[in-house]
Amino acid sequence: MNIRPLHDKVLAKRIDMPNTTKGGIIIPDTATEKPQEGEVVAVGTGRILEDGKVVPLEVKKGDKILFSKYGGNEIFIEGQEYLILEESDILAVVK
Repeated sequence: MNIRPLHDKVLAKRIDMPNTTKGGIIIPDTATEKPQEGEVVAVGTGRILEDGKVVPLEVKKGDKILFSKYGGNEIFIEGQEYLILEESDILAVVK
């Protein structure tokens, strides 16, 4: 895959959550919400200010992130689901 997001965009892949409880009960896909945690796959060059300066993004490839529930656009590349998010949709970096 050779994709680079533009400007202040980030390409992320959702991290799958387990579909069973600690007690071993299987939760069906229809009853689960999509996870709000992901891993950064690629980042853009940065946000462009009005005066033309470029501010680099705070996240980098490989960072684990938390993002807003309805943020970003879902896309499918080579059968895999990814999200294209703006940096402002990212809530936190998980360490």
